[in-house]
Amino acid sequence: MVRELVEKVYILNMEQLVKKLAEKAKVYANIPMLSHTHGQNATPTTVGKEFSIFVYRLNKILNKLKQEKMAGKFNGTVGNFNAHVIAYPNIDWIKIAREFVESFGLEYNMYTTQIETHDNLCMIFSEIKLLNNILLDFDNDMWMYISRNYFIQKNIQGEVGSSVMPHKINPINFENSMANSKMANGIISVFIDNLQISRMQRDLSDSSILRNIGSVIAYSIIAIKQSIIGLNKLEVNKEHLKKELDETPEVLAEAVQTILRKNNYENAYETLKGLTRGKNISLNVIREFVKNLEINERDKEKLIELTPEKYIGLAEKLAKNN
Repeated sequence: MVRELVEKVYILNMEQLVKKLAEKAKVYANIPMLSHTHGQNATPTTVGKEFSIFVYRLNKILNKLKQEKMAGKFNGTVGNFNAHVIAYPNIDWIKIAREFVESFGLEYNMYTTQIETHDNLCMIFSEIKLLNNILLDFDNDMWMYISRNYFIQKNIQGEVGSSVMPHKINPINFENSMANSKMANGIISVFIDNLQISRMQRDLSDSSILRNIGSVIAYSIIAIKQSIIGLNKLEVNKEHLKKELDETPEVLAEAVQTILRKNNYENAYETLKGLTRGKNISLNVIREFVKNLEINERDKEKLIELTPEKYIGLAEKLAKNN
């Protein structure tokens, strides 16, 4: 039952989300965006590249999850075939048990107590927890991007944007997804911390815990579906992204100091730090600074023509290749 729940329900839903993210990554591949490290303005990226990161991360864990197998046992009350052997001593019980368990598509666990030890089950749910954490990370990013006006949320007819402030459209789907991911992971943590532990040859604590498997998958699927709904409501605010990039020419300091290092310029980092750190400078200030540098003319021309919008490296290519 758990195997079919994971394979035919959970994985299929997660694949739908990954497909949606991959589509968005390609559509947004060439839309430049200011990035933020430590909450501060940083080297530009593209919207699509940031989406492709989550496609890669989710696929990596999802592929591991697809390879995991549920385990099964068929070896008697404490795992020794005691009653089997006393009744039918001439039968190869280990061979029969293996064939029987594997006929259900399960991995045969030969060494158990009264219960299957749940190690495989905990590995499966550990990977679901990792997937939920990645989704939670994505939801948090989307919440932040919406708050910074990087995305515009569509006005859905009949939907309450805010309970008391009519002008607002709250990112409710991503918030809902976060809550459900956390609920699922809270229960999974109980699984992992308890299911592998059974006093001596068995106690009954695992039986009550296992009854929450359906809840974990349900919370996880609600989280996935809410993120997909949230994504379908969004449009990239290209004008705002461009305006923000135009207003942050200081992010080109990385490019300038790198070219200075290439030209064996002494104290390259410190020089750019003095010019740009904590200052509201214009693109013209940077260009005038570059014009007076004694560096290779081709490098100088490249820097003079550079804008934050163009300073995206291989972001577009990376977004399209994933």
